[in-house]
Amino acid sequence: MPPLEFAQQLKTKFGPVISEPVEFRGEITLHLSDAGRIAEVGEFAKTVLGFDYLVDVSSVDNYGEDPRWTVVYHLRSLKHGNELRLKTDVSEEKSELPTVMTVWKTANWHEREIYDMMGIRFSGHPDLRRILMWEGYPYFPLRKDFPLAGKPTDLPGVAFTKPAPLEGGPFVTVAGGEDAIHREPRVRTPEE
Repeated sequence: MPPLEFAQQLKTKFGPVISEPVEFRGEITLHLSDAGRIAEVGEFAKTVLGFDYLVDVSSVDNYGEDPRWTVVYHLRSLKHGNELRLKTDVSEEKSELPTVMTVWKTANWHEREIYDMMGIRFSGHPDLRRILMWEGYPYFPLRKDFPLAGKPTDLPGVAFTKPAPLEGGPFVTVAGGEDAIHREPRVRTPEE
């Protein structure tokens, strides 16, 4: 059965809270308008439709828009080889949605990373703590309102005491140049 038929089954089961399937370059995406039902939709997708593998959970910061975030679930069936993408929106006021760890255990680290980098909380998650930044870090570095130059800190030895520079340095390529070799940072000399 093609993925579009599985998407139609989700649409039939959940009605108006699921958008019409959108196909782009062979990939099917559904939008869930009620973020609070993501675990219920995921459970149906897993147990009835056979989407037994949660490939990834990611988030998008729509800074300046409401709702602020979009959380994207990439589902795959190892049995029939199909993939579906589920999207749902989370407002800045609530910034929380239910965990899908009750459906797919692999959501554990994905949800922790989204919490750590974006500040979106997952209710019911058994161990929602930072996974990349240290505990007590007051910011969410992948939000669009986080300054590109970083933030200063008073904690010596934990992070930079000054904002980290983003220009220059040994790993920045040079625009232009006669060919790819001359654009590589390793061949640059200080006078170039």
